[in-house]
Amino acid sequence: MTNNPPTQICNFTNARPTLKQGSSGEAVKQAQCYLNSSLTGEPLLVDGQFGPVTDAATRRFQSCAGIIVDGVIGAQTWSFLTFFANSPGFAC
Repeated sequence: MTNNPPTQICNFTNARPTLKQGSSGEAVKQAQCYLNSSLTGEPLLVDGQFGPVTDAATRRFQSCAGIIVDGVIGAQTWSFLTFFANSPGFAC
């Protein structure tokens, strides 16, 4: 029996830097993809730009997940986003 790692729903990067409004790049795309998989409603444009729409989606996710609502994607938010996005049946 082989132990394969779980399939990731989003594969832009494995980096998990702290992100906030003004951030850009592959990690923002990863977060946007995870937010799209974790939130119901209108999907975010996965453009790698952390602007007001991504900030609002981040805050909505943080509120739903019961974690600190600050619009910053740090270690705790990454952890919850990764879990929600890659676990069928978990959505806000």
